[in-house]
Amino acid sequence: MLTFFLVSGGSLWLLAEFVLSLLEKMQTQEILRMLRLPELGDLGQFFRSLSATTLVSVGALAAILAYWFTHRPKSVQPPCDLLKQSEEVEDTGGARRSVISGGPELLTHYYDDARTMYQVFRRGLSISGNGPCLGFRKPNQPYQWLSYQEVADRAEFLGSGLLQHNCKASTDQFIGVFAQNRPEWIIAELACYTYSMVVVPLYDTLGPGVIRYIINTADISTVIVDKAWKAGLLLEHVEKKETPGLKLIILMEPFEEALQERGKKCGVLLKSMQAVEDCGQENHRAPVPPRPDDLSIVCFTSGTTGDPKGAMLTHGNVVADFSGFLKVTESQWAPTCADVHFSYLPLAHMFERMVQSVVYCHGGRVGFFQGDIRLLSDDMKALCPTIFPVVPRLLNRMYDKIFSQANTPLKRWLLEFAAKRKQAEVRSGIIRNDSIWDDLFFNKIQASLGGCVRMIVTGAAPVSPAVLGFLRAALGCQVYEGYGQTECTAGCTFTTPGDWTSGHVGAPLPCNHIKLVDVEELNYWTSKGEGEICVRGPNVFKGYLKDPKNTQEALDSDGWLHTGDIGRWLPEGTLKIIDRKKHIFKLAQGEYIAPEKIENIYTRSEPVAQVYVHGDSLKAFLVGIVVPDPEVMPSWAQKRGIEGTYAQLCTNKELKKAILEDMVRLGKESGLHSFEQVKAIHIHSEMFSVHNGLLTPTLKAKRPELRGYFKKQIEELYTISI
Repeated sequence: MLTFFLVSGGSLWLLAEFVLSLLEKMQTQEILRMLRLPELGDLGQFFRSLSATTLVSVGALAAILAYWFTHRPKSVQPPCDLLKQSEEVEDTGGARRSVISGGPELLTHYYDDARTMYQVFRRGLSISGNGPCLGFRKPNQPYQWLSYQEVADRAEFLGSGLLQHNCKASTDQFIGVFAQNRPEWIIAELACYTYSMVVVPLYDTLGPGVIRYIINTADISTVIVDKAWKAGLLLEHVEKKETPGLKLIILMEPFEEALQERGKKCGVLLKSMQAVEDCGQENHRAPVPPRPDDLSIVCFTSGTTGDPKGAMLTHGNVVADFSGFLKVTESQWAPTCADVHFSYLPLAHMFERMVQSVVYCHGGRVGFFQGDIRLLSDDMKALCPTIFPVVPRLLNRMYDKIFSQANTPLKRWLLEFAAKRKQAEVRSGIIRNDSIWDDLFFNKIQASLGGCVRMIVTGAAPVSPAVLGFLRAALGCQVYEGYGQTECTAGCTFTTPGDWTSGHVGAPLPCNHIKLVDVEELNYWTSKGEGEICVRGPNVFKGYLKDPKNTQEALDSDGWLHTGDIGRWLPEGTLKIIDRKKHIFKLAQGEYIAPEKIENIYTRSEPVAQVYVHGDSLKAFLVGIVVPDPEVMPSWAQKRGIEGTYAQLCTNKELKKAILEDMVRLGKESGLHSFEQVKAIHIHSEMFSVHNGLLTPTLKAKRPELRGYFKKQIEELYTISI
């Protein structure tokens, strides 16, 4: 038996942990009594009485324990008392601040030589020693890299070329970028920053009408695009005289002469990005760097209703936000030139922009996906990233896929047992990927992400505590959760290192204060530690472009951003998101309904991938549209004696009844009132997505579109249920 333990490294750890757990619970005299030794002085006589074989065994066990003590994984040491992660700020009406900030002043920057996005990149260029910067790959090939100096040079050439094409080195000059994530996107952005211009991201999922709206609102005369069909879409607007101010389209990829001729006919010049760079190289202009208070980007929020709003963010806003992130994590995570970020989340959104800024500031690398979301795992294996930002939807898919592969009761029990053992370690502050449980169960999961990930950051929407807790254990790296919105650059709260509990979004970042205000109509009161979340600090935006009405609604006279989210302070000084103010509606009997809260509960049902809860002030109850998980539902149905293909199951009335019962069960367990439970559901087989217009690019439900898309089904549900 002893030989087995010595050979098996994983079992050695198990033995050592078992023995230690016994020893920790026993006093010295108890141990001696166990060994039948009445006094400490009898030890010599005792050992002399032992046989040589026994002495060798005792020595081996002592060696195991000594090795275990010296190599025992260390727990993360929190940067503050986890029972007091934030504190009230005097004379602010109950606002709270991070205790990590180190003083009363809000953090505006982390490095003195990186106060604008232009300086951030120059710092990375300097400390990287002109190392690799931007990576891309073709199918089945390794990543190719542009160096920091190549990127900086191309940005200056492109910027100089823009100046030769009637653009101004000014914060009044807005440049549209209409492209998927790729190196040229970053080069175009840096070109704007090098000459104090402002970037305005565009993306096709907004729809052609919205793109037209943004071009006109921001007075955009120049758009840089990746593909010819996007240039054609822009020309169509000009031909219809919908965007008369658009004069120049720059293409990253080759295009046909016919497209150029089409542009000439409507007064738009089409040029390749390479041609503009060549022009700039021949007519090079000295950089005109921006100041911290200058605009850097106008990020039009995708919005779930109405026209998008252009959030105006300064260089100082972005720097302050990622500086807050660096301050919170500095005790456990120091970014270096060796860090690699995987870019697949839309660059048009500030979550991705913020994470990339951290990487550039420290001379790290950013590798871009091939453009096909189905090849993400292949790209990650080729890139081996160390930093991986995610959205909850992706985490949910990972979680579901892992458990769907545990397709027998025994496999599922073993997986859950292993997860519980690692979750116990996580709760004690130990984060590692080399335990016996990793060897047996989780290394394949970690390898699917490249095998080198040391930090995962999730945001954009709530994460189920069960999913987050499991993946913190399974992935073997630090997993942080943040909360924020475009209007506060990206984040305003963040998990404190060492606090691996779930069900909250962390404490305020050191760059902002947070307070709650009463929401009378929903019965949330600050006296109970609940209310609408408000944010103030150097990461809060300057307002919406040419939109004083919405700006006034979002920013009050004291500079507080009203987020529309409802939060609750927890005893540890962390914030829990409990509701949403904007999507509230009344039922016919006058009861207020927060549909997103209900949807978050229902999506915890095993066979449910997506759900849309609908209500009407003229109706007395709720109905729902449910999209089952195609990977999970067949086995879930089979356990209930229901067979068939995914399409057949979606039309099975018996299965629909079973899903509804499971959703209602979860609702009851979560404390939903009867009027908050759906009374009927329609099963829909196609996932809500960005491409079919039912989700925003940040994967939030577009409620008006969902209501219109399922109008017929909703009417039938109300008719059947009467």
